[in-house]
Amino acid sequence: MGKDSAALDTADPLSTYRNEFLIPPHADGETLYLCGNSLGLQPRATRQLLVDELDYWGTLAVEGHFRGKFPWMDYHEFVRDGLAAVVGAKPAEVVAMNSLTTNLHLMMVSFYRPTAERPAILIEAGAFPSDRHAVESQIRFHGFDPADVLIELAPDEPGGTFSDAAIADAIATHGKRLALVLWPGVQYRTGQAFDLAAITRLAHAQGAVAGFDLAHAVGNLALQLHDSNADFAVWCSYKYLNSGPGAVAGAFVHERHANTDRPRFAGWWGHDKSTRFRMGPEFVPTPGADGWQLSNPPILALAPLRASLDIFQRAGMAALRERSERLTAHFDALIRARLADTLDILTPREPQRRGCQLSLRVIAGRERGRDLFAWLEARGIIGDWREPDVIRVSPTPLYNRFADAERLVSAIEAWRDAT
Repeated sequence: MGKDSAALDTADPLSTYRNEFLIPPHADGETLYLCGNSLGLQPRATRQLLVDELDYWGTLAVEGHFRGKFPWMDYHEFVRDGLAAVVGAKPAEVVAMNSLTTNLHLMMVSFYRPTAERPAILIEAGAFPSDRHAVESQIRFHGFDPADVLIELAPDEPGGTFSDAAIADAIATHGKRLALVLWPGVQYRTGQAFDLAAITRLAHAQGAVAGFDLAHAVGNLALQLHDSNADFAVWCSYKYLNSGPGAVAGAFVHERHANTDRPRFAGWWGHDKSTRFRMGPEFVPTPGADGWQLSNPPILALAPLRASLDIFQRAGMAALRERSERLTAHFDALIRARLADTLDILTPREPQRRGCQLSLRVIAGRERGRDLFAWLEARGIIGDWREPDVIRVSPTPLYNRFADAERLVSAIEAWRDAT
């Protein structure tokens, strides 16, 4: 099996992209890094792009807004096409700004418009805490009680995943009360991926808005946001987009909302670009997603996103997704073949229902799971732990190898046999 893994790496033309990333060291070798679902690795090009902007700041000062290779005045526009390609959107539908939860709040200001008859939000039970906090606070802000209008759909499949039928039934059951369906592109704990277009159709059929948190989907799935007809989506850029801790996040607003009378929290940088510097008191929003900006873009935080998106543009999202499906299937097959007595895989087996993440549960229970996690970490194998008992590993197609599956499985076998 090891030779098979090595042969797969040798034959794969995308395997060379690994060389464009800094792999953390461990002992006399390299870490086996399977945590791109939490923080992506640093592209080698990132450092120079940051140095370039520091040099412009040092030599041009305020004139850097208008001079240099990438003038700061328009800097967010230099990542627009790359973002649009990664998420399957039109360039005017995407913007890099703020953080994910900030963007979620900004989107809900515009797209969560509850009434007495239609106040409810549908989310998945066990949603990422930040999303739930944001949703609950928005509900309270509008004068409603989350106990009455926050609908949390419980998973109906083994391992905590959701059937399409359960999602459809929930939307139909609560349809007359639903103001917003807010769903993940990939569920963070289980790694389950969802059909955004299908969920959008179901929500719209009931008169509700469809929005998505794509934190674990952007740079992972071959998204088609425009064609999905979703109203909005938000994401972070520090996971699969490899843009650094706390990186600038992103937002999508479908083009049908490009010019809208929906309320929004306004800021100067969302004002129409052609008249922004007239300094008038009236807010005239820029058409498209740019109109939801508040402040001028943080240049030193956007530069790493340029480095990462360049890699994505050269590799191609479709090709990366194809490699991801093969790579994750290889990990899945090895684990099932050699560790069936030790691990359960919670993530759906069907490629269309998962990204690259596999969520593992040690059959013997939580304490054994924690012991395995510490064992792997001590040996330079980095995944992450999610309570109550899940080890997440994410073979990321840009820098992980087929041979990494052999190293992971062999290490778990050694733990099983030694303990």
